Amino acid sequence: MIVQADEFLGLSTTLVAPTSTGARPASFRPTVMLDGHETRVLVEQMTVVDPQRLGRSAGRLDAGELRSVDDALALILGLL
Repeated sequence: MIVQADEFLGLSTTLVAPTSTGARPASFRPTVMLDGHETRVLVEQMTVVDPQRLGRSAGRLDAGELRSVDDALALILGLL
């Protein structure tokens, strides 16, 4: 999942967080729906990738999912 702000998508790298349908629940792993499956966003494993390595879009988060990812990012980065 791309976690980088849209205004920085033109950079040479893109900040992403992997997702998993099998990861254990944690306060810093929000659950989102992707292709009809509950998927956890592993914000504690963020990394950068070359944007050319990204595949097709799986969709967009709804407002509640986006908020839960924002909250998890703030928690894991110590911004609370």
